[in-house]
Amino acid sequence: MTKKIVSICFIALILVLCLIPSLGMLAGREEEAGGNQILSPLPQLRDIDGNWNTEYLSQLGDYLQDHFFLRQPMITAWSEGNAALLRSSISDGVVLGKDGWLYYRDTLDDYTGSGPMSDGDILSAARNLALVREYCEGQGARFLFTIAPNKNSLYPEHMPDLTVFSAEKNADRLAAALEDEGIPYLDLFSLIGGEDETLYFTQDSHWNSKGAALAADAINGALGRTSDYYSGPFSPEPVHLGDLYEMLCPAGTRMEDDQVYGGALTFEYEEPIRSAENITIMTAKEGEGSLLMFRDSFGNLLYPYLADSFGSALFSRSAAYRLDLLAQRSAGYVVVELVERNLDYLLQNIPQMPAPQRQAPEAAPSGAAAALTVEPARYTEGCVQLTGTLPAEPDAGAPVYLLADGTCYEAFRLENNGFGLIVPEPAAAGELSVLYQADNVWMAADAVTG
Repeated sequence: MTKKIVSICFIALILVLCLIPSLGMLAGREEEAGGNQILSPLPQLRDIDGNWNTEYLSQLGDYLQDHFFLRQPMITAWSEGNAALLRSSISDGVVLGKDGWLYYRDTLDDYTGSGPMSDGDILSAARNLALVREYCEGQGARFLFTIAPNKNSLYPEHMPDLTVFSAEKNADRLAAALEDEGIPYLDLFSLIGGEDETLYFTQDSHWNSKGAALAADAINGALGRTSDYYSGPFSPEPVHLGDLYEMLCPAGTRMEDDQVYGGALTFEYEEPIRSAENITIMTAKEGEGSLLMFRDSFGNLLYPYLADSFGSALFSRSAAYRLDLLAQRSAGYVVVELVERNLDYLLQNIPQMPAPQRQAPEAAPSGAAAALTVEPARYTEGCVQLTGTLPAEPDAGAPVYLLADGTCYEAFRLENNGFGLIVPEPAAAGELSVLYQADNVWMAADAVTG
């Protein structure tokens, strides 16, 4: 009898535990997103046209799966159990390293050399930056490009044992192409890697505040300015919740030490910001020089030092570099910072600037046509943005031109044989042709807008 009672109590306990998530939802205790998660929204029975939503039940299942009560603590407990007992990560985005280190999975192709950029893409990325540099210098601004290293490029000793197919990195190949183009480039790999101190977080994909200070000093130095933030003082304080740790343990509260800067940063914000993730951050202080910087998440800890270094600064996270801001801010310095894992971004977006004019080469008709998409240039008044795909694969690194109403413009190269540029609206209304080089021969393709 006692055994039966124990069994019934055990089954009842399991049922109650299983019902807690559902009962919590009925009581209005839904879970919010944790880490970088995007949760499924509550579906509607009808779509915006008033038709029945045929995917309602599957969408409702996704919603319930994402919002059940205590979801985040359960995921966290499951994740920590898997990591401790099975040495496995339950997150597709996180790689468990040695000694408690975590790495971002999107950096594995760079680390193993299994996903190299093509030679053509490397040369095109360098050429795109050369066009940006040309425009900035034409506006009287000094230009600098730098790459924020992936964590496993600097600290591979904590990575799990993986096959490395090639030690040649996209970043190294791009640096060589930048040198050929004469583009000012700051090598943070050698700089940070040459320090005895670890300057990245163990539970996060980014550098810590002291690593950011070293990068800021180097950027200032490359621009002909001076700063010494890296000398500190710094003090270790448990104030940082790692992005990789949050992905694994959305309800986790384990703080990691950051090297907190103890010096005075005296800049002010021109407009209030919500967080360091703001798309645009504008700062000012007493001093000289105006900076325009295009940055990514590595700029979150970097920008305060640079804001403190200039009389005014604008830090932008826009995917397409908004070079129209150069004139608006009367910037004398332009810096582009891009993390190593995202170098292909240089081939995915068209910098917002007028295309430079060139001397058109003699070209033979290709017999093919290139379809162009035309849309208003959002930030360049009186201009339109054209994008298209070449009818054949061009020679690696060769420029692509658009002949528009008798004027020749150089385009930015995009991935998959794409190209794009911004030209005056009247020019785009005239006769158009695309000039490109294939097998060392210049070819001309009729361009058709649509």
